[in-house]
Amino acid sequence: MTAATARLLDTARDGWTMAGVLAVMIFLAVLAAAGGIATAGASRALDAALTGQVTVQIVAPDAATRERLSAQVVAVLRHASGVTHVAPVPRAELARLLGPWLGDSARADDLPVPALIDVATAPGVDAAARIRRIVAPIDPAAQIDAQGAALAGTDTLLRATALLAMVIVMLVLATGLAIVLLTVHAGLAAHHTTIEVMHRLGATDGQVAGLFCRRMARDTALAAAIGAPLAWAAIILFGRVGAGTGAQLLGGMTLGQTGWAAALVLPIAFVALAALTAYASVRRALGQLA
Repeated sequence: MTAATARLLDTARDGWTMAGVLAVMIFLAVLAAAGGIATAGASRALDAALTGQVTVQIVAPDAATRERLSAQVVAVLRHASGVTHVAPVPRAELARLLGPWLGDSARADDLPVPALIDVATAPGVDAAARIRRIVAPIDPAAQIDAQGAALAGTDTLLRATALLAMVIVMLVLATGLAIVLLTVHAGLAAHHTTIEVMHRLGATDGQVAGLFCRRMARDTALAAAIGAPLAWAAIILFGRVGAGTGAQLLGGMTLGQTGWAAALVLPIAFVALAALTAYASVRRALGQLA
């Protein structure tokens, strides 16, 4: 088939229209994929950061008693098996954290603020239960807060958001392929007479399907060339904004090498899939007409 023959099945205006629609869909698909990957990464980072993290609260009303019990708990935990880190939270740090609510009163020595001890355990250890067994003989009134349990709802939300993003990607890509199929069938109907003449001149179904495949590849590649760079620019912009907030959770929402590879490969994969879909659809349609 020559270039002149290929132009028989080409409609430039329709190609630009479809390319514009697919460019928007590729843009949304890449953004959704990046958002899902980044959110999944943030969920994994949150799990890694909080798994095995426990806070022990010594809530005795008397300051001297709190200090004595806190020192005993720290000494025992530092020698306990499975415990990898023990650090009492300084009083000044507690005053800083309470400052926005209590003002200068947070620094008062007579304020009954619980003594806090941050504890980390080795992987595979039931942190809260183990620390409770160790601390209870020293201070039965001590409170054990598992940080992972406190943010379990946040982790579930992140996982659900990542899953939803992947579903959106699949729906957008499926809709894009549906547009390709509609365009192909419309092209077959519009060029029915031309295809019959080509068949009489010796063209095979495979050659005709190849022309449609070439057209779809060109139009979807144009769409990818427009939509994908815009999506990549948006990803970079959002990444810089998230890093600039100073929030630990947002800072953990990064793509990494695997995520960027997916964002780069996705538009190319869609172009190839659209071309193959067009080829297979035309071959099937022409086979039914034979």
